[in-house]
Amino acid sequence: MVVPTSLFLLSFLVQNSETVVQRKKEMENNSIISGDKPTVMVTNDDGIEGPGLLALVQVLVSTRRYNVLVCAPDTEQSAVSHCITWRHPIAAKQVHIDGATAYAVSGSPADCASLGISKTLFPSVPDLVISGINMGSNCGYHVIYSGTVAGAREAFLNGVPAISVSYDWVGAKSSINDFTLSAEACLPIINGVLAELRNKTYPQNCFLNIDLPANIANHKGYKLTKQGKSLIKMGWREVTSDKAGGKMLSTMVMETDSTASTEINTSATSAEHLLFTREVDNLAVAVLVKVVLPM
Repeated sequence: MVVPTSLFLLSFLVQNSETVVQRKKEMENNSIISGDKPTVMVTNDDGIEGPGLLALVQVLVSTRRYNVLVCAPDTEQSAVSHCITWRHPIAAKQVHIDGATAYAVSGSPADCASLGISKTLFPSVPDLVISGINMGSNCGYHVIYSGTVAGAREAFLNGVPAISVSYDWVGAKSSINDFTLSAEACLPIINGVLAELRNKTYPQNCFLNIDLPANIANHKGYKLTKQGKSLIKMGWREVTSDKAGGKMLSTMVMETDSTASTEINTSATSAEHLLFTREVDNLAVAVLVKVVLPM
């Protein structure tokens, strides 16, 4: 059984592939893939200060093979799925990340991907968008909830090749250095995709979702597989406090040994409000919903 120790590439197909192909052809006119260095744009859902994103950018920059752009949320955006900002403008602030041109954006991962490839923020369309590295796996039906996967999907739907990357973080076992190892493990895939793009042999009706095992230092290679159907079901529990233990790492797992509780501003709550928190595997996730009781 190779599941626990392999890297997985999950092809996510869409029905309306003709539209995607057309957008891909339009984007090719703005791409610099024929230049000396391809341009790779990085986004994520853990926020621009997320250790996975910073490790990925550092590894990409250190190879000196890519022009690296970063367009990522300015705050944590895990499990926001493919939501977009519509009713108000979003702000983009340039930040310093060694070797990259980077912006922190007050929007969702899908917003960041869309803005980053639009030629509004950067002068050219990136050759490849990479969303991640997420702290926590994103397999099965959880790709629907994942902001990480949505960042790649948004780029793909607009004709730009994309990869989403997630690391199966395990509390008390994983370390920040595992993100660097994960980024290094992805380099052959990234280089392979860029080579096929240059040769115009890259498939146009899919994007890649890479899930990296917890024991990344001893992975056994790469395996191409199909989209899974796993799903961790969540429930609700009534609570009396605006604090709940644990920190959501991704749409599939939760860090339970964290000493810091996630706090939600419930200053507007009163006696007629009920508070509910998500539960995953009998563990509370700090997401509170107010229900107003009838008078």
